[in-house]
Amino acid sequence: MRLILLLLMIIGTSMGVRAQERVSLSLDDCISYALGNNEQLKIKQLDKEIADAEVRKTISLGLPQANVNGGLNYNYEPQKSLIDISTFDPSVPAGTEQEVSFVQNYDGNVGLSVDQLLFDGSYFVGLQAARTYRELSTKEHIKSQIDIVEAVSKAYYNALIAEEQLELLEKNIGRLDTLLNETREMYEAGFAEKVDVDRIRVNYNNLRVELSRTSQLKDISRKLLKFQMGMDLNQPIELAEQLEEVKIENPVTPANEFDYGQRIEFSQLQTNQSLALLDMKNNKVQYLPKLYAHFGYGWNTAAARGSQFFESRRWLDNGVIGVTASVPIFDGFLKSNKIQQNRLQVKQIENQMSFLKKNIDLEIEQSQISLTSQVEMLEVQKQNMELAQEVYDISKVKYQEGVGSNLEVINADASLKEAQTNYLNALYQAITSQIELKKALGTLYKN
Repeated sequence: MRLILLLLMIIGTSMGVRAQERVSLSLDDCISYALGNNEQLKIKQLDKEIADAEVRKTISLGLPQANVNGGLNYNYEPQKSLIDISTFDPSVPAGTEQEVSFVQNYDGNVGLSVDQLLFDGSYFVGLQAARTYRELSTKEHIKSQIDIVEAVSKAYYNALIAEEQLELLEKNIGRLDTLLNETREMYEAGFAEKVDVDRIRVNYNNLRVELSRTSQLKDISRKLLKFQMGMDLNQPIELAEQLEEVKIENPVTPANEFDYGQRIEFSQLQTNQSLALLDMKNNKVQYLPKLYAHFGYGWNTAAARGSQFFESRRWLDNGVIGVTASVPIFDGFLKSNKIQQNRLQVKQIENQMSFLKKNIDLEIEQSQISLTSQVEMLEVQKQNMELAQEVYDISKVKYQEGVGSNLEVINADASLKEAQTNYLNALYQAITSQIELKKALGTLYKN
């Protein structure tokens, strides 16, 4: 099956594919396919990779930064200075000035510089924040996976219900078709009235219209499933599971206090709290000095003619080693106000966590009540469907034996169809409630 799913991913890219083969998919197959192909998950995966790149970018800021610089200049108008030449020639009157240029027509330089961060509190806090941001991105990706699992599960069972509804309608049409033929024969033999035939034909025609509409709903439900999976909407599929195989069970709920960390939303808030605390820490370390080391080595030259650039003796070397310190003194209380803002953000997240805990408790309780109620309703609707089937069978036998009316059979058939529809609706609601309870408990999907 996994091989078939892989082949589906490359359908349409190979040359001359004639027709897409119909594949049979279980719910697990659909979920696996969706986790690898859903476009929303692909976007979240890219966000996760962007966060990884952000961590690497932050790390690189603390590594040595090396550069090679070089340049050649032609001084077409050399800079000049005025000097008092009496300083060099006493015979010249004092104050006698003359233009002198200390710049050659050509100059050049080549140098290597290396800068290294020695201490910056913000850098080390930034590393922690980058890793925490990556963690948050990962949790957002997990939340998207949970949402996709929920959507695919509901879409899969919705498609199963649509298939079952179509099958039941086809059986109902078969029953009415048989009844219509029998009644027509009885009418021709003089044992039934034309109104009996017409009454059945009206119901028969209505069912044909409903069959067409249900067939369209079945196609739409499958397309919705394929959309949630990220699959080509034109890819033919079959659902491998049957409604008879679906088990409605009440998930085990915690006897003691619920571990809210099982809910990805709460875990996300915890990570956001860590980010806010790291931001506060970063603002606090801004009061500490920053220290950088610098190393430089290079060559420079100057020449009257361009050809002299190639004379190695004219290139003079130079070097420098140094340390730079930056000590903050006063910033107009900017850092202090930022720290106060961080404290308020942390307090805000604490309130959000408290609110989410209450909301989770309410979700779990509501989901439990809903599932219990839906299971009870499902059992009632199942009994009603069985009873409606018995009533129809008895009514038909009575009609065939001449002790029952045509109208009684038609009403029994309509009641049976309604009971079947109610049962399928109750089944889907029970399945949906089960999925929602698992999600509320944080057990719907484990990465």
